[in-house]
Amino acid sequence: MKITNHHSAPKKIKTRGLPHRLWMLSYGVAVVFLGSCSLLPARTVDNQQSDTQVQNTTQPNPVIVPPPIFSSSGDPNFVVKVVQQVGPAVVRIDSSRTITSRVPDEFNNDPFFRRFFGEGTPQPRQRVERGSGSGFIINSSGQIVTNAHVVDGADRVTVILKDGRTFDGKVLGEDPVTDVATIKINANNLPTLAVGNSDALQPGEAVIAIGNPLGLNNTVTSGIISATGRSSSDIGASDKRVDYIQTDAAINPGNSGGPLLNARGQVIAMNTAIIRGAQGLGFAIPINTVQRIAQELIAKGKVDHPYLGVQMVTLTPENKERIKNVAGDRLNITADDGVLLVEIVPRSPASVAGLRVGDVIKSINSQPVTKIEEVQKLVEKSKIGTKLPIEVERNGQIVQVGVQPAPLPVRREG
Repeated sequence: MKITNHHSAPKKIKTRGLPHRLWMLSYGVAVVFLGSCSLLPARTVDNQQSDTQVQNTTQPNPVIVPPPIFSSSGDPNFVVKVVQQVGPAVVRIDSSRTITSRVPDEFNNDPFFRRFFGEGTPQPRQRVERGSGSGFIINSSGQIVTNAHVVDGADRVTVILKDGRTFDGKVLGEDPVTDVATIKINANNLPTLAVGNSDALQPGEAVIAIGNPLGLNNTVTSGIISATGRSSSDIGASDKRVDYIQTDAAINPGNSGGPLLNARGQVIAMNTAIIRGAQGLGFAIPINTVQRIAQELIAKGKVDHPYLGVQMVTLTPENKERIKNVAGDRLNITADDGVLLVEIVPRSPASVAGLRVGDVIKSINSQPVTKIEEVQKLVEKSKIGTKLPIEVERNGQIVQVGVQPAPLPVRREG
C-alpha cells in the first residue's frame, strides 16, 4: 500500500538503477521466496523409521490421534454438513459496464484527417465488459457483501441465488482501498451466514471456500489456513490496506467475494486474490475487516481512510547502501532502521506539516515503527482531522512533527 495521491507529481528521490523502485524491494524478495523449495535428505526417512521402531518397542499400542482437520468436529465429512448449512447464502454476481472509447483530438484538429472524414468526426465506440464473481448474504432483507473489483464501475449488477432466483442488485458502496463492496437486492427472508472471529484464527485450521470460479456455480474447495497477517506488500497489492489470511484452498477467478468458512460453518474471511502462476496461494480479507467496512458502506456509501501523502520504504542495510549509491552526498541518512520517506506529495498533509524526503520515521503516536506495514496500520487507526504525532530522524537529529490526516483521495478506474 502506497499512501499517496497518484494524481499529483510528488517530490522524490531519483531511483534510477533501483529495480521496481525502493518501496517495492521487499515484495521482490517475497516473490523469490515463494518460488524456492528444497528436498529433505534421504537419510531423514531412515531416521523416521528408526524412531518408529523405538516407539513400537516401548509402546505396543500407541494412541491414534485424529488429524487436526477433524478434531474440532470429530466428523471426517464435516465439509458436507457445512456446505448443506451455508450453501444457500452464497450467491453469484454478474456485472457489466459500458466502455466508451474517446475520439483522439487529431480527428478534430488535424486537416489531414478532415480530408477523409469531412466536417463530421468518427463517433465514439462503445463496448460492454462483463464479469462474474461471488458474494454472500449478511442480512435476511437482502444485503450482500462482495469484492469491490467485482462490481467496480458496473452499469448493471445481477445477483443469482443458489435456488435459481435472479435479482437486480443495487451497489450501496465500494471501498477500493480494502476491496469490499455491499449490494442490496429486493428480497426478504433470505438465508444468511453466521460470522466467526478472524482475530482468533491460527495457521493449520481447516477452511472451506464456496464460490463460482470460472462460471462453475456452487463450487466447493477445502484446505487449511496457511498463514495470517500477510501484509498487502507481502502479496504485491501495495495499494490496499488489509492484512490478509493465506489459504491453500483452491481459489480461482470467479471466487472473488465468496466466503472462506471454518469447520463450524462460520464465515471467517472473503476470498479475494491469488498470485499468478502459483499454486495453493490464495488470500482472503478477514471477516472482522469486511464487517467494519460493510457497515460504513451501508450507512454512508463510502469509507474515508486517513491519508498522509507519503511514499516510503523500510530502511534496511541493503536499502540504505543502495540509496547511498544513488543519492550520494545529497541525502544524509544516519539511521540504521526505521521507515524512510522517499516521496512527499505536494500540498498533502505530510507536506503541510513539514515532513521531508529523507526523513526516517522512528515512531507514530509514541509507538516505535521499523516497517512500512507498521506505519500503515497506525495511520489507518488514526482519526481524520486530528493531529498525529510523528517522530522522525533528520540529518542525525530527532524532530517532532504533527500531521493532520486528510481523507484518502481514491482514484477510480475509467
